[in-house]
Amino acid sequence: MPSVERIIRMKIVAKHYINGQFVASHGRESLDLINPATERIIGRVILGDEQDTRDAIRAAKEAFKMFSRTSVDTRARYLQALHDSVIARLDEHTAIMVEEYGGVYQFSQASSRRAAQSFLEAKRALQEIQFTKSVGKSLVSLEPLGVAGLITPWNASSSFICGKLAAALAAGCTAVVKPSELSALQTQLLMECFDKAGLPPGVINIVIGRGDVVGAEITRNPDIAKISFTGSTVVGKTIARDAVATMKRVTLELGGKSPNVLLDDADLDKAVPFAVTAGFMNNGQACINGTRLLVPESRLAEVKVAIREAVKGLKVGDPAAPDTAIGPLVTRKQYDRVQDYIKRGIEEGAEVIIGGQGHPPKLETGYFVKPTVFVNVTNDMTIAREEIFGPVLCVIAYKTEDEAIDIANDTSYGLHAYVATSDPARGRQVADQIVAGRVMVNAFYDEPRAPFGGFKQSGVGREFGVYGIEAFLEPKAVFAA
Repeated sequence: MPSVERIIRMKIVAKHYINGQFVASHGRESLDLINPATERIIGRVILGDEQDTRDAIRAAKEAFKMFSRTSVDTRARYLQALHDSVIARLDEHTAIMVEEYGGVYQFSQASSRRAAQSFLEAKRALQEIQFTKSVGKSLVSLEPLGVAGLITPWNASSSFICGKLAAALAAGCTAVVKPSELSALQTQLLMECFDKAGLPPGVINIVIGRGDVVGAEITRNPDIAKISFTGSTVVGKTIARDAVATMKRVTLELGGKSPNVLLDDADLDKAVPFAVTAGFMNNGQACINGTRLLVPESRLAEVKVAIREAVKGLKVGDPAAPDTAIGPLVTRKQYDRVQDYIKRGIEEGAEVIIGGQGHPPKLETGYFVKPTVFVNVTNDMTIAREEIFGPVLCVIAYKTEDEAIDIANDTSYGLHAYVATSDPARGRQVADQIVAGRVMVNAFYDEPRAPFGGFKQSGVGREFGVYGIEAFLEPKAVFAA
């Protein structure tokens, strides 16, 4: 497997993508971009302001007049062009994600490939939607909502941007994207790809800036008809509250505290390594991570031994190395946040069986965290209730299957869940009782056509496939004599 080329040398991102052109930022605030593995400054971004955002919204509003009337075939061709343009630079997307974000090589490559694939998945789903049909005496058509505001996080930046954008464009909406300012170098490459794809001016607009500036303008601006946001539950609630003032439609994909239920018949040789992977993937910075591992009391001792061995086998270090399993966290702030949670877990009485506070040995530079596993965790502890967003796994013991299901559902979240068992039928029965948008039995399945989203405080609405495109459409009934 090839190593990641170090391609970034203090690059300045000073332009947004508005109305089909790279436009100098009206905003003047700057932000240094820091490699989380080395703590060195590798770039700088000039952040957009309200004026940049209004210019982008104005361009998208004008472009919507034409784009909303395009045929399904035309939009399918645009989606294909976007895929082709993004996938052509796959190696660069991978390298920049490793360098700027600290994603490990294999995850970064898969995430970058998934970003490009989003456009093909939307193209395929587009063919499954019946945009007009007769309902009694009416003709019902699915109409694009208008200008979509797409607000995305830093933990898989390109994948989130492309996934939301693909659905919006497939529906016939134009878009204003506010990516994370921490992902400016990744965004710059995407903007170049989108420009090369040759869509009409104003269909895609991107403004890099802070959430409380660019995101706030998108949320309050009356010319934004729909917001699709991925991020924290706290921010999602703010967006939902403020969007109601102009009756914006919202899709919110928020936090998670996903349970992974090991049933008493689980094959630990398979279930424990998977549980560690599910808990620590993407350096622990994923809303779908299975961070609460529910284990039968009768098997707790052997699970603890198996966990120690599984974690010891994980390489923590340089994210560019192909065999690295866990890289650094994205920022010093995120590192400090995770350290505080580990400290809190110890103070509340949980036992660390591997990992703990501080940097891993020989990794004092960079935002590296020791992969940490707690046992003797009860579901009322802070580390079991709140989303930590780092490589921290909480093991919770249970006595009966019913108790395990109760613990799994005893959370304010409901995004993802996992079940491990030697009996798939039993696994399905347990999965049916867990309140979560997706439940994986015995593996991690990547099905981009299935809906993705959460119950409870994990969000509102669904993404992916037909479900994701329909979130940008509104039914309209016409009656004619």
